[in-house]
Amino acid sequence: MPKGLIRAIGALLAIVALYSLMGFFILPGVALRIANQQLAHYATVPAHLQRIEFNPFTLELTLWGLQVGEPGKEQVGFERLYANLSLDSLWTGALHLDAIELDKPRTELLFAKDGSLNLSHLFKLPPSEPKADETPSDPFPLRIARIKLNEGYLHFQDLRPSEPIEFLYDSMNLELKNLSTLPDDSADMTLVANGPNGGRIDWSGNLSLSPIASEGTLKITDGKMKLFWPYVRDAVPLVLEEGKLSLDTHYKLNLSKQTELLLDNASLRIAPFAIKAPDGRKLARLAKLEISDTSVDLAKQRVSVGKVRSEKLETWAALERDGQLDWQKLFASQPAKVTPKQKAEPATAEPVAPEQAATAPSKPWQVLLKDVQARDYLIHLADRSQQDPVELDVGPLNLDLKGFDSLNKSPFTLKLDTGVGRQGKLQAAGQVNLAPVTAKLNVSTRDIDLRVAQAYISPFIRLELRSGMLASDLDVDLKGTQPLAFSVTGKAQVNQLHTLDTIKGRDFVKWQQVNVDGLSYVHGNALSIDKVTLQQPYARFIINEDRTTSIDDLLIPQTSASSSSGERKPATASADKPLGIRIGQIDINDGSANFADLTLTPNFATAVQQLNGQIGTIDNHQSQPAKVDIQGKVDRYAPVTIKGALNPFDPMASLDIATRFRRVELTTLTPYSGKFAGYRIRKGRLDLDLHYVITKGQLKAENKVVVEQLQLGERVDSPDAVDLPIRLAVALLKDTQGRISIELPVSGDLNNPQFSVMPIVWQTMRNLVLRAAQAPFKFIGGLIAGGGSQDLGTVAFAPGSSDLSTAAKGDLDKLAAALKQRPELRLEIEGTSAQTSDGPLIAQQRLEREYQSTWYKILQRRGDKVPANASMLVVDDSDKPAMLEGIYRTRLKQQPPAEWEKLSRDERTTKLREAVIRSWAESAALLRSLAQERASSIKDYLVDHGKLEDDRVYFIDTTLGKAEADGRVITPMHLDAE
Repeated sequence: MPKGLIRAIGALLAIVALYSLMGFFILPGVALRIANQQLAHYATVPAHLQRIEFNPFTLELTLWGLQVGEPGKEQVGFERLYANLSLDSLWTGALHLDAIELDKPRTELLFAKDGSLNLSHLFKLPPSEPKADETPSDPFPLRIARIKLNEGYLHFQDLRPSEPIEFLYDSMNLELKNLSTLPDDSADMTLVANGPNGGRIDWSGNLSLSPIASEGTLKITDGKMKLFWPYVRDAVPLVLEEGKLSLDTHYKLNLSKQTELLLDNASLRIAPFAIKAPDGRKLARLAKLEISDTSVDLAKQRVSVGKVRSEKLETWAALERDGQLDWQKLFASQPAKVTPKQKAEPATAEPVAPEQAATAPSKPWQVLLKDVQARDYLIHLADRSQQDPVELDVGPLNLDLKGFDSLNKSPFTLKLDTGVGRQGKLQAAGQVNLAPVTAKLNVSTRDIDLRVAQAYISPFIRLELRSGMLASDLDVDLKGTQPLAFSVTGKAQVNQLHTLDTIKGRDFVKWQQVNVDGLSYVHGNALSIDKVTLQQPYARFIINEDRTTSIDDLLIPQTSASSSSGERKPATASADKPLGIRIGQIDINDGSANFADLTLTPNFATAVQQLNGQIGTIDNHQSQPAKVDIQGKVDRYAPVTIKGALNPFDPMASLDIATRFRRVELTTLTPYSGKFAGYRIRKGRLDLDLHYVITKGQLKAENKVVVEQLQLGERVDSPDAVDLPIRLAVALLKDTQGRISIELPVSGDLNNPQFSVMPIVWQTMRNLVLRAAQAPFKFIGGLIAGGGSQDLGTVAFAPGSSDLSTAAKGDLDKLAAALKQRPELRLEIEGTSAQTSDGPLIAQQRLEREYQSTWYKILQRRGDKVPANASMLVVDDSDKPAMLEGIYRTRLKQQPPAEWEKLSRDERTTKLREAVIRSWAESAALLRSLAQERASSIKDYLVDHGKLEDDRVYFIDTTLGKAEADGRVITPMHLDAE
């Protein structure tokens, strides 16, 4: 072999050996030493690289064991970093790496309280030299065939929020294939991250660096919201109790021209979720929220949500005493965040350029909700602004919303179905627009408990709303909000309305049912109702001793700001144009009413039952009067009719009303006869015909009075009684049939303030009585007596009772049969009571009813279940002494004697009871009421069981008699004829 070749080979081997020595040993050693020197020079914490390996033939570089930070508290590091340079980098014009692998990298990402990042303090780098502005250049050409990160470790901590944030991912695996900075190259990417606290991240797709763009899928599974909630907590004052979310989306990102980000086919699931206020109050709790088929386009500023499914949201809201919602106050109380930099730098006022002050508004985002479903929601509402707080539960609430567009390019469909209170139901369905605000909804309610309105009416009237249920079927058409314009059509119904006078504890107004059909309301313009139907309406009206009415007693005086300041509020537009009101028809079915006049002695009281009839069309824009046709009965047996026409909005313009009363018991009018005539009425019936016609303020009235079988009782001392021979006049005015017939025409101008109807009527009657007294020869009358071997003229009652005994019923059956054989006879019943026999017993009964009534009210206030009325209650004897104290003070209107304080409880109770019993035992009103009940029991039995015509049975005034030796009380009966 030639020496030259040998020397060449030897030189080559020497070069290879030297290259190998340099590559395998010298360069790694030198590089490791330099690297550790540089780490020691620039690092602010202990930093060390264990070793470096380099293969000069394959160009593979491996770094082992980088650790930056205190031993055991390393902040940055890895176990192995491997890189493989490809030789084609020499001729391709780009740095080409076959692979980069990083094993077990470790990173501690820590933000301190002042906002500083730990990584920024690991090295002391020299300041960079300022450079002149350079035109952007193309990125360094680089291609990496494969990048792989194995079992990465990331610890994140942020002490800046009010509550520290900390989470850990201890298994992060990333793989990139064909990463390049060359134009239009893209890399395939896969990332999987797991941590001990859940929240797995799966990220896959492609990545391009020139331009920066990426497309792929991102998935987060079972992420705990507590990990990042402090960021939210510092923005809004909401405390997270629990929350877990999952996210799955396809995305596209492109930064070539502008930030273009598109999330497509995204889905979000939150289950469960619960938040509360900082003071521990519950705010909301959600079982599940699922959002799917969703896209977010950052460039177009559009969010499109395909489906929203939400279940079992429970939330609480309250209106506080200051008129603000608790949620509103919660957010208003959130303090503004101040950064450390803002604390250090004083605030300075800098002038704002005009072109900066008047910037154009930014393009609004568009939010589309295609299909939203909410199921089984429950909303707890409370109103603490009232004196008596109001609580109302709304739910289970189901909501469907479709086609919502925040830019209002099209109306959206709304459907609501919810419960209200314990048994109420509310449904609403229709379409809604946002700009301008318009809506067309069908609203239906069932069994809405009106008692929730009690707290709102209590400041104005002393009335207790005992019951009431609202039902409706309405079409609501909202045309705008500025100004408010809407219309409502449909029908409504209020069932079982019952109001109670809280002063006297008596019924005030009630009805079984009120139907409003053909309702049409145009806000501020017109109210039209085709028909109003009242089922079993009832009202009570009382004239008090001071001539005020029961309504005056109930009204609570109100103070207005305008009256206190002396300023008068300007009239509103609605005052210039009164609301048009039209009611097509009012039907009254089985109505009733009670009337009492306490200015009289004895007090006057009567009842009207079986009211039935109609009132025609009422229209305040038409002069046509409404027709009236009503029938009823006074005290069950006396019929009354009201017919004619009236204009309730202007009765002085047109009125034509005819009223007829038939067979009214005159004993009911004893208080009036005693006051104005000076005599009680012992017996009699009244027929009354009143016909009043008003035409443009001109009155023409016809009054016809027919009195049958009138008999006056004892004289009554009254300062208002007329000085006329009343008894003689009554006897002389009777015709051959025992009747008194009087016709009193009246006419005049109602526009004349000096004109008054009643003085004219009274003067006419006075003149008539005087004329009758001057004609004493007109006298007729007679008695037809009949009887048998058995005395049927009395009925014996047990002490304190109005119930008929078996023997008494047998006697009354015989009496009814006898009267049927004698149709001209009339029966008079004289209700009787005896103080010595009846007084103690009715007092005991009255006391027992007081116990039941008091206990009934206590149970109602406690919210306990109570029977239909107080008489069904059984009061325990142990509860009676406490109630007796209040009954004594109320009944006797005084405090118990002071010496009773020294008595034992039983002795004191005995004294109290004896005093109350004694008071009621001497009550003339109770004795009279018992006597009336006994008379009614006899008449009811004869009419209902004896089948006797009711117009043949009369009541005469009650008497206070004496009891028999065995305690029984005898009620006498009398026979009379036409």
